[in-house]
Amino acid sequence: MDSNYTYGPVPSRRLGRSLGVDLVPPKTCNFNCIYCQLGPTDRTTVERADYVPVAEVVEEVRTRLAEGARPDYITLGGSGEPTLHRSFGEVAAGIRRSTDVPIALLTNGALFYLPEVRAACAAIDLVLPSLDAGDEETFRRINRPHPGITLEKVVGGLAALRREFAGEIWLEVFIIEGVNSSDEQAGAIKRCVERIGPPRVQLNTAVRPPADEQVHAAASESLERIQRLLGPRAEIIAPTGGFEAIPGAEAKKDEVLAILRRRPCTLDDIAGGLGIHPNEAVKYLRALLDEGAARRRQRRYETYYEAGSAG
Repeated sequence: MDSNYTYGPVPSRRLGRSLGVDLVPPKTCNFNCIYCQLGPTDRTTVERADYVPVAEVVEEVRTRLAEGARPDYITLGGSGEPTLHRSFGEVAAGIRRSTDVPIALLTNGALFYLPEVRAACAAIDLVLPSLDAGDEETFRRINRPHPGITLEKVVGGLAALRREFAGEIWLEVFIIEGVNSSDEQAGAIKRCVERIGPPRVQLNTAVRPPADEQVHAAASESLERIQRLLGPRAEIIAPTGGFEAIPGAEAKKDEVLAILRRRPCTLDDIAGGLGIHPNEAVKYLRALLDEGAARRRQRRYETYYEAGSAG
């Protein structure tokens, strides 16, 4: 089937094999993070609206599952901030009625200061918010938020979510070498983490090509030092790999392109997520490259593929 709102499954370092659900148009976001793998946000917004139809999204997820997609998680995320969709809670509830696959929400966490956003998480099993800074200046440098969003709103909202939400919360902290990698910065983040109280804190860094080419991945020594400082709840996210193929799965070219529109991927990402042999993934990538629908991009020692101008 044509995938208008879903993509993958894709391999996730945090979730295993994730079936993505895209709830907003590309780069509809209240942040403009310097490390975003989808490139810059032209205009940040805090306007919440029904950007895509709830019933169509739910039906597409049901169809994908019926066709044989076997994800470890169904993840509300995609190419923008999913909580900007005013009815994301209805999407989650609709999906929950048709499957017992856990539902995750991949979010920047900026809108949980709103009670209605926290309440909308009732049908969600796992919330994965971000916190990349412990002071307002660094927050604005890294996340470049909409003027109406402050670090205090973010931290206060996440602390309220922790008190009210019955599911799991895994807090991601994205470390950029030379920006928030010092002991002072890590100490400020730790104070915010202690206020929020998540059971898990996951340290990440720049692997895929970022919006700002000046963003540098944190050295392993920096990640290990920050992990020790944050304490036993902190972990460094391990690389992906080792996904088993989905029996009988057939990846079409448009399915590969649907993934690349949402995130840059390596060849192994595509093959592992869709459960196909790398040689089959190469066949689709070559066709997309020839059409200009995809392009290659080098990031350190890895080759990534992303949607091109014709994609």
